[in-house]
Amino acid sequence: MEDKMPKRSEVDKSLTWDLTGLFKDEKSFKETMEKYISIGEAIERKYKGKLLTAEEINQCLDDMRELEMLGGWLENYSYLCAEADLTNMKAQERLDDISNRISSMESRLSFVESEIMQTPEEVLMDAARQNSENMGYFKFIARKKPFRLHSEAERVLSALSTTFEAPYRVYNMAKLADLSFEDFQSRGESHSLSFASFEGQWEYEKDTELRRDAFKAFSKDLSGYRNTMATAYQAHVTREKTLSDLRGFDSVFDSLLVDQEVTLDLYNRQIDLVMEHLAPHMRKYSSLLGRIHGIEKMTFADLKMDVDPDFEPEISMEKTKKYIFDSLGILGEDYLMMLEKAFDERWIDFVMNEGKSTGAFCSTPYGSHPFVLLSWTDKMRDVFTLAHELGHAGHFHLANRNQSIYNAEPSLYFIEAPSTMNEMLLTNHLMKTTEDKRMKRWVLSSIVSKTYYHNFVTHLLEAHYQREVYKIIDVGGSVNAEVLDDLKRKTLETFWGEDVEINEGAEMTWMRQPHYYMGLYPYTYSAGLTIATEASHRILKDGERAIEDWRNVLIAGGTKNPVELARMAGVDITTERPLLNTIAYIGKLIDEIEKLTDEIGKENQ
Repeated sequence: MEDKMPKRSEVDKSLTWDLTGLFKDEKSFKETMEKYISIGEAIERKYKGKLLTAEEINQCLDDMRELEMLGGWLENYSYLCAEADLTNMKAQERLDDISNRISSMESRLSFVESEIMQTPEEVLMDAARQNSENMGYFKFIARKKPFRLHSEAERVLSALSTTFEAPYRVYNMAKLADLSFEDFQSRGESHSLSFASFEGQWEYEKDTELRRDAFKAFSKDLSGYRNTMATAYQAHVTREKTLSDLRGFDSVFDSLLVDQEVTLDLYNRQIDLVMEHLAPHMRKYSSLLGRIHGIEKMTFADLKMDVDPDFEPEISMEKTKKYIFDSLGILGEDYLMMLEKAFDERWIDFVMNEGKSTGAFCSTPYGSHPFVLLSWTDKMRDVFTLAHELGHAGHFHLANRNQSIYNAEPSLYFIEAPSTMNEMLLTNHLMKTTEDKRMKRWVLSSIVSKTYYHNFVTHLLEAHYQREVYKIIDVGGSVNAEVLDDLKRKTLETFWGEDVEINEGAEMTWMRQPHYYMGLYPYTYSAGLTIATEASHRILKDGERAIEDWRNVLIAGGTKNPVELARMAGVDITTERPLLNTIAYIGKLIDEIEKLTDEIGKENQ
């Protein structure tokens, strides 16, 4: 039987992140908390009821920028400590405490937004002209102003922000702290199971019986939490619908898209075109997997198999660094220095431990450096995940250094473009540095099964399912575990058709991702990868000129909307052409994998 997951206190600290980049000790954390409160109180005394001129508004926002930065440090530090070990109750208590304190301060300072919104348009325009570092805030005001409530109502809603986050906290605690998995049996042998081991190991297991047994056991234990997680999700989407109605939006979709700076048409187009045009390519890919592995009927539990599982080597950290530096270093000397610091200064949490958040993410506190969380399994596929998260790190590293805190963060629609671009650059590098057919097939199958599957299938199907949920909520309906299971199953059946059996347990995939608590986030993965695919092809074609354009996109941060940022990179997302080009490219990759498979088979006869 496999070893149990180690506790956080038992892991190799060299493989964990060093959070002293935010606070060197508990004393400095508390001192920053006190400073945060002091600055907030000073802003309240100095500006409340006095934001009447362009000069006063900019002075206030200048002070607010420091407050926002310190609050970000406090929130990120508390969050990162908690995410590294959700069984650490001290870390959870601190996160709750910080959330409450910041929520309280935000409530007290909600007058800033209210008073600025009530300012005459000509004063706001004058303020924006006077100080470009606050431009992002003025753009935010312009988007929100038509949907602003009375100042007292806004203050109350701000005070309730921590309470509004409760459904996500309930989901996370249920998933990562309370949910436990029993050892499962396969061919008379016992195997340990956890969220991390299933998603990092068992889903990719080449032994079909063992893989399917793991899926069955995982689904059985997951089902015990269906009602809890469904109730949390229902509370979350109900809150979103209620706020949408209160603010006067036409639909909950409009409410959630306003900050993404994209239209409902762009949102729907991304989902509908992928569902229609990508499905035939991915069904062909699933059939190819079945042929390679001798599986007569593919099931949902088989879709994460590798094309060539025996080829993927265990990978050392030194080899990982070389791949990362060689493939991403083309983005500039300062970008390469950032990558080196990420390893040398322990920005990355590699190790797996009990209670650690699953998957991967990058946290990017302004005024500090990024922090990356991974579930590292010493497999080559992890290098793609690392490149992805370092794409977020590099993006915000450049944007934060060149833009104010109000101008640094781009629309959610664009946020996944820099991360998926790095996966494309890694692929381009690996393909250029080998002539071995088996290696080429592994690289191409990795980009299909990891990068494109993850973003254009897993997350896009999440988006399709999520849209169906919001359609119900938007007309006053509600959802429960049975409804959510049914919606997810229908989404999977629509995409995979008769080619893949949607076996029992697949319908509970909605329980595995936190993205549903982050607005209309899932579809942005495919949107970002569409931009990244087109821009990466341009880099192959135009070289340095295209690289420089991409760097300028990263540096621009949130100073441009998604359409403008894509245009800077040479991509026009106002048309469906980039998306159709990307889908066609995926089909081409699958054709090449099939061709290489046939050639390798003939050579081995």
